[in-house]
Amino acid sequence: MKIQDLAPGIGSNKKTKRVGRGEGSGHGKTCTKGHKGQKARSGGTKGAGFEGGQTPLQRRLPKRGFRNSPFKKEYATINLDDIMNFGLEVITPDVLRDENIIKDMKNGLKILGKGNIDKPLNIKAHAFSSSALSKINAAGGKAEVL
Repeated sequence: MKIQDLAPGIGSNKKTKRVGRGEGSGHGKTCTKGHKGQKARSGGTKGAGFEGGQTPLQRRLPKRGFRNSPFKKEYATINLDDIMNFGLEVITPDVLRDENIIKDMKNGLKILGKGNIDKPLNIKAHAFSSSALSKINAAGGKAEVL
C-alpha cells in the first residue's frame, strides 16, 4: 500500500450545506428554500396530523374505553423456573438487579408462575401471581410482599 492509494471512506467527507453565506456559495439569497410560501417561512411546517385546517382524524374519531395510564403500574417480571436456576435461598429485587437479571425495575418486581420449584425458597417481591403463590407455598417456601 502506498500513500497515493489512501482515500477516505465512502460518504465520510460529505460537504455540509452552508446556507446564507452569499451568492458565491451556491446557497445564498433564498438559502435553498425557494421563493416565499409556507415552507420558506421560519416555523413554517405544520405538525404531524395537520389536515389543512380540517378537523384531524385523531379528533374526529370517538374516544372509547377506559385508560388508566397516569396511574398504571408496570412491573419487571420473572418466572419461577428462572429463579430456580440461581440456586439461592433468598431472592430479593436487589439480588436480581446485582446479578443483571433485571435491568429496569419500573414499579417493582412481580413473580410469575411459569415452571415448578422443588425446594423451599424465601422470595421477596412487590407482587405475585396467584399460581406463583400457590407453587411457592406448596414447596414449603415463603412469599413476602414488599
